[in-house]
Amino acid sequence: MSKYRDRLPQLSGRLFLADGGLETTLMFHEGVDLPYFAAFDLLKDATGTAILHRYFARYAEIARNRGLGVVLESPTWRANPDWAAKLGYDAASLAEVNRRGIALLAAVRDEFETTRTPIVLSGNLGPRGDGYRVESRMTARQARDYHAPQVDNLAKCGADMIAGFTMNYAEEAIGIANAARETGIPAAIAFTVETDGRLPSGQTLAEAIEQTDTDSAGHPAYYMINCAHPTHLESAVREPGAWRGRLRGLRANSSKRSHAELDASPDIDIGDPGELGREYRALRETMPHLTVLGGCCGTDHRHIEAICAACHAAEPPATTAPHPALEPPLGHRS
Repeated sequence: MSKYRDRLPQLSGRLFLADGGLETTLMFHEGVDLPYFAAFDLLKDATGTAILHRYFARYAEIARNRGLGVVLESPTWRANPDWAAKLGYDAASLAEVNRRGIALLAAVRDEFETTRTPIVLSGNLGPRGDGYRVESRMTARQARDYHAPQVDNLAKCGADMIAGFTMNYAEEAIGIANAARETGIPAAIAFTVETDGRLPSGQTLAEAIEQTDTDSAGHPAYYMINCAHPTHLESAVREPGAWRGRLRGLRANSSKRSHAELDASPDIDIGDPGELGREYRALRETMPHLTVLGGCCGTDHRHIEAICAACHAAEPPATTAPHPALEPPLGHRS
């Protein structure tokens, strides 16, 4: 049963954390084999599920220690039919791992949530193809038809919202947003950009957000940027317009490398966590609506701690108030 679907607490203006780079953390720091970057495959047994639980629990604990909310993304970025088929999953087994992904996050919420730390369960979707390249481009309707089964399944499993990550052209984002609208679940859309601040499709971030809003009846609750370094956003965020207020989240890479360089790299570039935190703070000075902060490729708990240290200190006291949905009812306050 979803808890926040009708009132997402991260829309209150409070600072919310998110986790870091799940796949790169598991692969490079913990030595976990993830064919096709498919973290969902770990959900097939108790050992893999325990690895994922430890990963998400670490970020929930950081948020709780800071008195901040946190948005946790299910490990289902690759859990769509095309990618899952490469690992031998059929429709039934794929639906089951999506269910297990939300159940995993629900267990973390049961363990760590407090009145000052609401934990939002987000069902994560990734692109049908490669996140860094626009290969086979769908229409918005084709994207809606393709992603709708996963959206429906995540909604039925109790996700508070769904999030489409690493979207590299607008039509796929529109399809996901429309699938969520028809299902009745809030959605966040995270676009990725190249070093020039444009999507891999060549579209500007402003154009992609405006097109998605227009063609999905404004359904996304908010937009994000993921899988790009803050320095790659410099030209994108200078563009004026109402779209700026729709951008609420940032999950950046630790590395300043381009997507092509990251794809070809045999190692992990963790960058400088402290510097990344300062870059987040600088971005928020010009875009104060950026309130959902996490990481992507190459980032881990050290980066999230640094981002929190840099950004939380600048928060006014009111932003740490508990979300009304988490306050105990009158007569039952401790």
